[in-house]
Amino acid sequence: MASTSISADGPLRIGVILLTVGTALIHLYLGLQGFPLFVLNGLGYLGLLAALILPIPRISEYRNLTRWVLVGYTALTIFLWILVGSRNAIGYVDKIIELALIALLVLEARISRR
Repeated sequence: MASTSISADGPLRIGVILLTVGTALIHLYLGLQGFPLFVLNGLGYLGLLAALILPIPRISEYRNLTRWVLVGYTALTIFLWILVGSRNAIGYVDKIIELALIALLVLEARISRR
């Protein structure tokens, strides 16, 4: 059963939360600027984050799967930006956030496996 308390990996979990909320807010902001698909992307980040951290008994046993889905979702977002994204400051900042998010999620997965 997954623990929902903050432990030694608390700073790691806080980093995951902050980076996910950060990229979600960027996508929601872009969505409000006239790009509606960004709203869906931002909501997807927030939904996956909720599934990852909220103490909901029915989904707590799927936290590891949810973590890897969030990694894949983030990687897909980066890949699509490479294909069709705008090369501007907000795009580059968001990709840095997303790369850091993937790194923290993978590190969190390795720690939780122990």
